[in-house]
Amino acid sequence: MTNITEDKVPVVDDNASHLLMIRLVKLLIAFGIPLFLLSVPTSQLPFDDLSIIQHRLLAIFILAALLWILEPVPVFATSILIITLELVMLSDQGLYSFRFFNDGLNQTSNIEGLMHYNDIFAAFSSPIIVLFLGGFSLAIAANKYALDTNLANVLLKPFGTKPAAIMLGLMMITAMFSMFMSNTATTVMMLSLLGPILMSVPKEEKGIKALVLSVPISANLGGIATPIGTPPNAIALQYLDSLYNVSFLDWMIIGLPFVVVLLAFAWWLLQKLFPFSGDRLQLQLGGDFQRSWQAIVVYMTFALTIILWMSTGLHGMNTYVVAIVPLAVFTLTGIIGKEELKLINWDVLWLVAGGIAIGIALDKTGLAAVMANAIDYSVLPALLVILVMSFVCWLMANFISNTATANLLMPIAAAVATSMDDLSLLVMLVVVACSASLGMILPVSTPPNSLAYATGLVASKDMARVGLIMGLAGLALVYVAILVLL
Repeated sequence: MTNITEDKVPVVDDNASHLLMIRLVKLLIAFGIPLFLLSVPTSQLPFDDLSIIQHRLLAIFILAALLWILEPVPVFATSILIITLELVMLSDQGLYSFRFFNDGLNQTSNIEGLMHYNDIFAAFSSPIIVLFLGGFSLAIAANKYALDTNLANVLLKPFGTKPAAIMLGLMMITAMFSMFMSNTATTVMMLSLLGPILMSVPKEEKGIKALVLSVPISANLGGIATPIGTPPNAIALQYLDSLYNVSFLDWMIIGLPFVVVLLAFAWWLLQKLFPFSGDRLQLQLGGDFQRSWQAIVVYMTFALTIILWMSTGLHGMNTYVVAIVPLAVFTLTGIIGKEELKLINWDVLWLVAGGIAIGIALDKTGLAAVMANAIDYSVLPALLVILVMSFVCWLMANFISNTATANLLMPIAAAVATSMDDLSLLVMLVVVACSASLGMILPVSTPPNSLAYATGLVASKDMARVGLIMGLAGLALVYVAILVLL
């Protein structure tokens, strides 16, 4: 009798192969279109008097847009690539082949319009980056000494046991925290507070969906109220600082009423869509404020920073200068050490830096003005221009990161507003920033949405339904504000 041994055939993961193929196709599209654009003679492009440098930057811009939209690589990796390509292809210290050309007489000449390499590297040291570093340091210190969870516990207790009241308190506290902390960290914290309820109440209880969805909605909206609440706000400030001295309090005067109105609408909407069958919920709240000297330093620094941000006109330090204060205090006292520094959301900083680099290049090379002037906006009503830009921004933010959306659209919006005499740059950029933060239809639209979806208690159709209504309501409120301001 002969023993027949069958060769073991390796099992191929069809799903992994399929995902790899999709990624390769996305990469091919993302790099293929810009490379084709570079191969087209500059004179044949549909822009008047486009320079060689502007031609290259246009290809880099399209590459960034495709990579951010298709996401075959992490979004922060795209930002690093953008900065690298700008330094190599557009700067005065790039490759020789990109800096000189042969004039046909065996002589080389400098290509005009090259950027100083320091201007590109300045994206890493932008005040916007420092502003986020300050915000991240506050969040890390608050989490390390349980200031966030203990404060949330204290603030939720007065809202009692009625589901509607608990949801209102949950939304108000979530929005408040997301004004000064990462909306992702805020969502994690608030969903953890809901944990006991989510586990004890039957999954068929419709009102649970309202509670879970109230957290990401509030986290997404709350960030609109302050310059550090969400990256699109900070990106808008980068362009506004050249013409307007917009302080932390100035932004809150505009953003906070907008957030309050939308939160009230969201609270009403969630109760209508997902009503509770009972009239009582029991929150299990606990925890005590720590009393160590480090915890006291955190409490005092947190309060002082917010006070300084809201009173820049009294002490003379702007928002960016104030942002470095908590980082200095926490590192000097050892509250934030080497391990805590690793917790900073460096991917967000890289993503923002890439957008800043694109904005700098679009401005320095003049490509933003060329793109803005490609359409004769002077024959269009200012209101129509803002409405179109706002809607496009909101639509994009539902499918890609709102930071990536702001990075792509903000420099174009700034150039368009500058080219129109009857269009305020302030109004345009504030509208674009708010519209970017309203994109919350899909689980992948924002990290808070993804976290809420991961609980398994809400379906994507529930999120899409609420996100669509909230987005359209937010846009309607923005448009009403525009009519008042214009």
